[in-house]
Amino acid sequence: MKMGRDQGITTQQAAVFIGNFILGVGILTLPREAAEKVQTPDIWLSVILGGLLAMLAGIIIVKLGEHFPGQTFYEYSEWIVGKWLSQTINLVVIVYFIATSGHVVRSLSEVTVLFLLEGTPRWAIILSFMWVGLYLILGGLSAIGRLFAIIFPITVLIFVIIAAMSFKIFDLDNLRPVLGLGIMPVLKGVRTTGLSFTGYEIMLILQAYMLRPRQAARAVVFGVSIPLLFYVTTVIMVIGALSVEGVVSRAWPMITLIRSFEFPGIFFERYESLMLVIWIMQIFATYVITHYAAAKGLAIMLKKELRPIQYVMIPIVFIAAMLPKSINDLFQFADNIGNTGIVLFGALPAVLLGIVKLRGGKRGQQAT
Repeated sequence: MKMGRDQGITTQQAAVFIGNFILGVGILTLPREAAEKVQTPDIWLSVILGGLLAMLAGIIIVKLGEHFPGQTFYEYSEWIVGKWLSQTINLVVIVYFIATSGHVVRSLSEVTVLFLLEGTPRWAIILSFMWVGLYLILGGLSAIGRLFAIIFPITVLIFVIIAAMSFKIFDLDNLRPVLGLGIMPVLKGVRTTGLSFTGYEIMLILQAYMLRPRQAARAVVFGVSIPLLFYVTTVIMVIGALSVEGVVSRAWPMITLIRSFEFPGIFFERYESLMLVIWIMQIFATYVITHYAAAKGLAIMLKKELRPIQYVMIPIVFIAAMLPKSINDLFQFADNIGNTGIVLFGALPAVLLGIVKLRGGKRGQQAT
C-alpha cells in the first residue's frame, strides 16, 4: 500500500503525533502512580529512565518498519509470522487502541465532572467528545497533523506558565536526599513511569505515510524527548510542592498543586483551568490517534473502506469507556492497558525484527 506524497506527513508532524499521543492522562496521574511505587523523592530519575527506554522501543519499531516501506504493521506482520498468527496479533493491537481510546475519554469525563461540570452525566461528556473527534478523524492524517501542529505550541506555552507559577510554593527540601535509599527504588519505578510514555507505537502506522521514512527514528527521538521534559518538570514541581506523602494521597496531584496557587489582586483565580485546557487538548489528541489507529487496523483486516469503520468505532469505544465502574477501576484499567503495551510494543517488535533479520533482508523497495 503506497501513499501519494500529497497524502503523506512530514517528519515534524510525525514527532508532534508522538508527543501529543504521549501527553495524555499521564500529566495528571504520573506523579501519584510513580510516588506509590518509588516511595522516595527520586521519582524524576525513574521518569528519565522510563523515557529513554520508550525512546529505544520506538527506534526498534522504526527499524522494523524500514524493512517494509509503504506498509503499516497491520500489513507487513503477515509476511513475518504468517496469516493466522498475524491476524491474532493485529486483533490484539486493535483491541489495545480501542481500550486506550476508552480509557482516555473516560478519564476526561471523570475530571470534567469533578472540576468543571459537576452533575453532568458521564455518557453525555464522552459521546460529545467522541463525535467532535470523529469529525477530525474523517479528514485523515493530514487534517489531524495540521490541528496537532496548533495544539502542541499552545500546550508548551501554558505548561511553561504553570511551571513558572509553581515556584512560589516549591520547596527543594522535598526532593532531598537524592538516592537516599539507593538505586533500587528508582529501578522499581521505571516500569510505572514507562507506562506513561506509551505513544511511540503509533509509528507502526505513521511510518508508512511519512514523506521521508528514513527520518522516522529522528521523529521518535524528538517525539519522546518533549514529553520526557514535560514529565520530569511535572514530577519535580508536584513533589517539590506537595512532598511524596502528599502526592500519594491525592488522585489528581497536579490539579491539587495548581489549586494551591494564590496571587492576590489578580482577577483570574482558577488557575487549574489553565492545566485543564491543555490536558483536554492532549486527551483529544490521544483519542483521535487511537481511534484512527484502531479503525485503520480493522479496515485492513476486514478489507473494507476506512470511513464506515471509523463510524463503527464510536459505539465500540463508548462501551470500552463505560466498563470501569469506579475511579479505582479506571486506574486498574489503565495499568492493564500499560502492561499490555509493554509486551506488544516493547518486546514483540524486537522479536519480529529478529525474525526479519534471520529471514534475510527486506521485502519491498527501499524507503527514501
